[in-house]
Amino acid sequence: MDSRSARTALVPFFQGCVKLLALPIYVLSFLGYWDPVCKRIFPYFMSKLSKRYNQKLHKEKELLFSNLESFAGVSGQLSLLEIGTGSGTNFPFYPPCCQVTCTDPNPNFETYLQQSMAENRHLVFERFLVSSGEDLHQVPDSSVDVVVCTLVLCSVHSVPAVLEEVLRVLRRGGAFYFMEHVAADRSSWTYFWQQIYDPTWRYLGDGCSLIRETWKDLENAKFSELKLRRINAPLKWTPTRPHILGYAVK
Repeated sequence: MDSRSARTALVPFFQGCVKLLALPIYVLSFLGYWDPVCKRIFPYFMSKLSKRYNQKLHKEKELLFSNLESFAGVSGQLSLLEIGTGSGTNFPFYPPCCQVTCTDPNPNFETYLQQSMAENRHLVFERFLVSSGEDLHQVPDSSVDVVVCTLVLCSVHSVPAVLEEVLRVLRRGGAFYFMEHVAADRSSWTYFWQQIYDPTWRYLGDGCSLIRETWKDLENAKFSELKLRRINAPLKWTPTRPHILGYAVK
């Protein structure tokens, strides 16, 4: 048996150990109590963690969003829809007078979102929609210049369904910007630990998966152009270091 096969054989055992340590969470979930609690406390922790994330990846985000204005429509004003806006940590990277529509399936983020809006007066905020990325029916077809989605595709129910909605709401020539943590190379130790933590991580991270190969969904979506690169984010001691980021054009 080679080393990769040996590691794979050990995954169920170590998964079980982690589940045993997190047994109270599994019991609360079985009783139907964990999800409501998680929905309430998750926005608070994410608002704190997102600030640290922005500090660690400030340069990467600046570079990612540096050409946003080039996708502005004929009016010259950029219309932007953000999926899974959370606490609004991307706002400082958007250009002045950008018209922003925010969406998130968790209404408990709105308090933190309002605070970010107050701190980013250079933007024009249109509305906040409580909706999932798979169902953006309140947004008309071909109505926005740019769609942004960061650290969201790891937790949606269906990445292909989200990308279908992105393509629907984008005007022709518009762009989809993404920055997501993804599965590591399957032969790596990082992937080994991602597999072990993944079942429990989903409970702690409100559905977040560590082992999604999101780049495959982007490659299979019907974008005319895809600019994608990989980085190892400077996030020590976490299984979320492997990232993809870039943009795709409709």
